[in-house]
Amino acid sequence: MSGHLLVVGMARSGVAAANLAVAKGFRVVCTDQRADAPLVAGTEAHYGGHFRDDFTSAERIVVSPGVPGNQPDLLAAGEAGVRIEGELAFAASFLNVPVLAVSGTNGKSTTTHLLGQLLNNAGVTCFTGGNIGVPLSTAVDAGHTFCAVEVSSYQMEFPGAFRPRAAAILNLTPDHLERHGNLDNYAAHKCRMFARMGPEDAAILPVGEPRLRRLADALPGRRYLIGDSPGVRIEQDAVVLYDVHDPGSVSLAGFRLPGRHNLDNVAAAVLLAVCGGISRKDLDLSRLTGLPHRVEVLGERNGVIWVDDSKATSVDSALAAYRGWEGPFHALIGG
Repeated sequence: MSGHLLVVGMARSGVAAANLAVAKGFRVVCTDQRADAPLVAGTEAHYGGHFRDDFTSAERIVVSPGVPGNQPDLLAAGEAGVRIEGELAFAASFLNVPVLAVSGTNGKSTTTHLLGQLLNNAGVTCFTGGNIGVPLSTAVDAGHTFCAVEVSSYQMEFPGAFRPRAAAILNLTPDHLERHGNLDNYAAHKCRMFARMGPEDAAILPVGEPRLRRLADALPGRRYLIGDSPGVRIEQDAVVLYDVHDPGSVSLAGFRLPGRHNLDNVAAAVLLAVCGGISRKDLDLSRLTGLPHRVEVLGERNGVIWVDDSKATSVDSALAAYRGWEGPFHALIGG
């Protein structure tokens, strides 16, 4: 047996973590405030509330991203010296393949999706998941050679020993401040992806974000920029890489996703792939598709192109789509 482990929060991430923990030989207790939370075979369920002794007596605690770090029982466990980590970090501790991570306020799901496609089309097998919908715990021992992982600020409240080979923060605008308190704390949580990096790991930032640069410069990792050198830029009809181990251009011919923001997204995906060890000559942008409901062109009728961007649930994400659209348009906005 590998010890006594507590899983806190039994939504999708918690269930996946519990299944992984059972497979790895832990004695697993699951806790959730819901009395009807899902049961996981091989575990002990303590549902309908939390019990302080479950937290303080555990050797290791895995926290689902929906559970805030200031939850009183977690604070008590931390004071008792219990090892606490998020589901993402717990899963990554069992992986022996490179992890390429994507965070940011907007665009991270699309960029992770593009990155996963680039890697799979380049001839490697890539798991695509994390905050995008499939927990990283399901990737352990699944035979992938890479993992493309979307990372939220919630998942970095307990980063553990999470160490991606390359990680990018795409942008930063105010979000989730009800949980993080202020923009500096929110940005600092994003930058925790870099905290365990080695000198050859790639820590990628957007150009023109001094707050992120200040926070990241106190952390390890080799710095690259989205929009400048060293890093990646969009130049005419190509994604151009500067001062990386495989510099040069990747053609945008055939790239079909609309909007300037999607050019930034694919540029970040290309930089992550190359920093992860993929040859730029194996990257084909013409085969990439977008995600549903994210500037998704539905069709044309009577000369009007209809676009579904219903996943734009913040002002900044909606503005990104509007600014990237060429020509006149009408926006139908609800909420």
